[in-house]
Amino acid sequence: MAHYIITDASVMDVSWKKASTSGANGNCVELAPYQNRIAIRDSKSPHGPAILYSHSAATTLLISLKSDTF
Repeated sequence: MAHYIITDASVMDVSWKKASTSGANGNCVELAPYQNRIAIRDSKSPHGPAILYSHSAATTLLISLKSDTF
């Protein structure tokens, strides 16, 4: 699964989203569309890295996580 890394996700001009069921404890991942890719970052580390995946790779990752086959 090819991916790219942005070392400081705070410099990205995107609107980060997380699941509405996420709690307030900060243990969440956030996703955002970015340059024809999907960016994923740790919500408690907004200045940390973001990993960029193609749409198909992000879909495969999310399906695997949801079905507990990751």
